[in-house]
Amino acid sequence: MRIALFVTCLADTMFPAAAKATVQLLERLGHEVVFPESQTCCGQMHINTGYQSEALPLVRRHVKAFEPYDVIVAPSGSCVGSVRHQHAMVAAGDAGLAARATEVASRTYELSELLVDVLGVDDVGAYYPHRVTYHPTCHSLRLLRVGDKPLRLLRNVRGLTLVDLPEAEQCCGFGGTFSVKNADTSTAMLADKMRHVLDTGADVCTAGDVSCLMHIGGGLSRLRTGTRTVHLAEILASTEAS
Repeated sequence: MRIALFVTCLADTMFPAAAKATVQLLERLGHEVVFPESQTCCGQMHINTGYQSEALPLVRRHVKAFEPYDVIVAPSGSCVGSVRHQHAMVAAGDAGLAARATEVASRTYELSELLVDVLGVDDVGAYYPHRVTYHPTCHSLRLLRVGDKPLRLLRNVRGLTLVDLPEAEQCCGFGGTFSVKNADTSTAMLADKMRHVLDTGADVCTAGDVSCLMHIGGGLSRLRTGTRTVHLAEILASTEAS
């Protein structure tokens, strides 16, 4: 299958390992991954902060970049959630663009959705000998409703010990600009999330969004806990050879 990679801003600029791991994993499974070079920000942060008119050119550009492809994947439930639930709304004043945005959205998947629902795979042949806990990020959980797909994938990783995260469905407190505008609340939510992560005794906390992992990982690092954050794609791309 030929799959277009929607890399997302944060992965591209700060966490390229997650994007590279997505490509490595899909190519190992026998698929061709292409990178539309005209892609830019999908506009999520603009929309969520109330700048819909400024987001419209970004939606238009995103649609143009990705509409030639039958399948699109992103290592981000948050950005996929924006494409599916916000793009057509932002483009509502342009019926043609809104229809095109809806079509692109229908072919856009978060990584675990693509693997389980589209490719029919829940064992990707990964090996990762660590104790791991999984944080289900808000957008993947509530907007995309990925359910247990990431957990099904993790349970089939050889060498991995998966431990349940207490109060897993509680937000980590990032929320993009929420963490800046409501820093005290965000910090309190992060403290709760870190406590639950540390209670598991896990070596690694994983998730499908680098934004949430950045927030959680930053807090864990400042406390020098020794617990790392690793994107789901990086775990699934790992093998005994690597």
